[in-house]
Amino acid sequence: MSAGLATAQDGSKSLQVTDRRRHQRVQVNILGRFMLEDRHEYPCQVIDMSPGGMAMITPVPGRVGERVIAYLDHLSRVEGKIARLIDGGFAVELNNTARKRDKIANVLTWLANRDELNLPEDRRHDRFVPKNPITKMILPDGSVHVCRIVDISLSGAAIETDVIPEMGDSITLGKMQARVIRQIEGGIALEFAAVQSRELLEKHISAPDTD
Repeated sequence: MSAGLATAQDGSKSLQVTDRRRHQRVQVNILGRFMLEDRHEYPCQVIDMSPGGMAMITPVPGRVGERVIAYLDHLSRVEGKIARLIDGGFAVELNNTARKRDKIANVLTWLANRDELNLPEDRRHDRFVPKNPITKMILPDGSVHVCRIVDISLSGAAIETDVIPEMGDSITLGKMQARVIRQIEGGIALEFAAVQSRELLEKHISAPDTD
């Protein structure tokens, strides 16, 4: 194997960003929300993607050349412009930094290899249950709701709650800033604003009744 080609073992696929292959498309099923220039938010489903572009199924049409900002599972914020319309949605030419393109390539590599290598849903950070799983969730409207942490990692958490915020909403969990990335059975999944240390998580994620 050459030094310039990093591949997973057992014949897995590689999406390393090179001049030759940086726009290789991968079929995916990534959910998220997006905004057009009218600033209204809508749900979306990305059906194929590369570091340079993506095809989205959307409930509303856009215009060729219109700016798009999307918040996607696993990838957070991406942006670009509509390159062409497709059946049920549109294709977007992404306009991101080199660092963001590298992140997209890494996530696409993981998604492409996940089933082939029998990987769990997310191995970026190990998940655990905090010592005190009961905490409070503060929504954008200021309302406070008690919830239970199902599990947590350095980059996000799954929580059990009867109150379901909108996908993409910024909330406070305990004392941590987070964003809703998807709905799960019995609750929601969150992504923290920044990757944390386990010590800080244990200190700030739980919100005792005395707080």
